[in-house]
Amino acid sequence: MLNQNQIPLLDALKANAARIHAPFYTPGHKLGEGISQPLADLLGKAVFRADLTELADLDNLFAPQGVIQEAQQLAAAAFGASQTWFLVNGSTCGIEAAILATCGMGDKIILPRNVHSSAIAALILSGAYPIFLNPEYDPVLDIAHSITPNTLQSALQKHPDAKAVLTVYPTYYGVCGDLSAIANITHQYNIPLLVDEAHGAHFAFHPELPTPALAAGADLTVQSIHKVLGAMTQASMLHVQGNRIDGDRISKALQLLQSTSPSYLLLASLDAARQQMALHGKMLMSRTLQLAQEARTRISQIPGLSVLEMPRLAESPGFVALDKTRLTVTVSGLGLTGFEADEILDEKLGVTAEFASLQHLTFIISLGNTPADIEQLVQGFNTLAKEYRRGNLTLKNQVWQNLDRTLDYALQLSPREAFFAVSEILPLIQTNKRICAEIVCPYPPGIPVLMPGEVITESVLEYLQQIQAIGGFISGCNDISLKSLKVVK
Repeated sequence: MLNQNQIPLLDALKANAARIHAPFYTPGHKLGEGISQPLADLLGKAVFRADLTELADLDNLFAPQGVIQEAQQLAAAAFGASQTWFLVNGSTCGIEAAILATCGMGDKIILPRNVHSSAIAALILSGAYPIFLNPEYDPVLDIAHSITPNTLQSALQKHPDAKAVLTVYPTYYGVCGDLSAIANITHQYNIPLLVDEAHGAHFAFHPELPTPALAAGADLTVQSIHKVLGAMTQASMLHVQGNRIDGDRISKALQLLQSTSPSYLLLASLDAARQQMALHGKMLMSRTLQLAQEARTRISQIPGLSVLEMPRLAESPGFVALDKTRLTVTVSGLGLTGFEADEILDEKLGVTAEFASLQHLTFIISLGNTPADIEQLVQGFNTLAKEYRRGNLTLKNQVWQNLDRTLDYALQLSPREAFFAVSEILPLIQTNKRICAEIVCPYPPGIPVLMPGEVITESVLEYLQQIQAIGGFISGCNDISLKSLKVVK
């Protein structure tokens, strides 16, 4: 029986950091002695004593037999997996490893069009061919939800040779689709269901949160422990269950994608975050949910504002549950775009959102937030509504109607073929109907609007230009000013 009180990796790191010895191994700062003074002043010396390498007592991430293996076994038990891998290159490398482990060159994988850019990178690395599904879309709020079971069923009937299905659960907005039904349909074809659960690592620790992906039937899930729990940035986990995925292929894929000099600070933070949630997760999530509910209730009462809630009139197959710790506030009723409201709140009112979109601001409320944070958030919105409200929405409504995501997509080449093809850079106005050779996405949330292999259309170009004109940031492409694009020659 595993003891969730234990923190084997953290304890080993602590012991090695305290050991008196002469270090003749990496890293070069040698227990902090060589660290620049400004950095030491910011972080303190103690953190650098623990910035160690793969010493004998600290195990090896790629062939764990000691404390890393023990820590991963404890994590698997806490999160409901049969096997868990620690990730130091974020959920990005986990998504890439999942696709590399299940799909080879030319293999089909079914996935939603609103996947994270890491999935597109995985298509380039693996050579897999994407079968994209349009997620359910709310044209009023301009929010994409999950793919639906019916959409997946139709895709699998047309492509029964697909090797895997990947879905996003929850979305960046905290929306969850019917994952149990999606898992059942996927397994009818005896292929694995891969889940990008980057924003759902906390689901396993409270009954009022959505069902965790593994409990809903997923074969593999990737979670950003750093996004919603207490690990350091980049620290994530990959979990598997069942026998549809070869664990050895996961390990080999991760050896390609992760650093051979992994940060033990990140690894130890995963061990500590697991222990924290295993012992105190329900209490911490109860407090977090209470804070989130207070914010939802008070903000929804401010004139001109509304918050994203579960659909009331009819069940939506792409929206069957909502993570109530994720708060999305619609600000269009104030005559402001989300980008404008975000700038005001951040620069003038001391409130920083996770991300802004055309009509909304989205906030992550986690175990690290305090009642004072919630009070500042609510007061920030009160001030925004009273002092920055505008009256005329005609122009903005026209913009939103033009950006209702009815965009045209057509994949002409596989992402890998287009990425490695001979390319040229052309002025934006000359790229219509050409094949894109790079990833182009507003960020966050990092969902590509164009990817290698897709035909560039007029509607997509207009969308990108208008997003940029009202304050959005375009990333992923060579020219972030969007004056030019890279296309297949």
